[in-house]
Amino acid sequence: MPNDLAIIIPARLGASRLPNKPLADIAGTPMIIHVAQRAKNASIGPVFIATGDSEIVNVARDYGFKAILTQQKHETGSDRVFEALCIIEQERQQKYKYVMNLQGDLPNVNSDSLKIALEAMILSKADITTLANLVNDITEKNNENVVKLIAAARAEYLQALYFTRAAAPHGNAEFYKHIGIYLYKRDALEKFIKLPTSKLEQQERLEQLRALEAGMTIAAKLVLDDPISVDTAEDLEQARKLLAK
Repeated sequence: MPNDLAIIIPARLGASRLPNKPLADIAGTPMIIHVAQRAKNASIGPVFIATGDSEIVNVARDYGFKAILTQQKHETGSDRVFEALCIIEQERQQKYKYVMNLQGDLPNVNSDSLKIALEAMILSKADITTLANLVNDITEKNNENVVKLIAAARAEYLQALYFTRAAAPHGNAEFYKHIGIYLYKRDALEKFIKLPTSKLEQQERLEQLRALEAGMTIAAKLVLDDPISVDTAEDLEQARKLLAK
């Protein structure tokens, strides 16, 4: 299985809300390296950092990780991941069966969760698999930065119907909070990045809706892990406190 899957972490320095965040120091280590180390610890496939910034390339290499230098600008992280994948496959003279797009701003992601995303792919045979957790916090439900997954329960996984920033589903019951980790069949990723941006994707600012609108299938597994997504200075301080422990 490790020869079938590549884990690719897209990263860029130019994030508008928190510039240079991949290199932000957390407990003495750059954030992107925390993510890469946890991906390595999952032992499900080789780990690569994909970036258009030479500073990130240098830091990755300093810590012993393979960095792929891509074009500077990409519309989405998925586009950067696919470019890096093509470079990797050409260098290694092999094609991967699965590709994981692991966000570089999840410094406390659980390595076991990455294994569960792969398990979901094998169980569901979906085009894309992802993760979620069950939450009962009305504050989070009303927070547009928390992405909610609307899904139909299957025997061993959830079948994604929709993703939204709105408070959904209706009512004050538990809801599925989406965790931004995506595992693609290799052909599904290639299909996805060639699709035009969709209407719902633009409205919600969620690229996974492009796949659903095109009839692609997304399955999710529930995990207990609730990694912090570092998007603001406040998130960064929270991550520093968590990882300092």
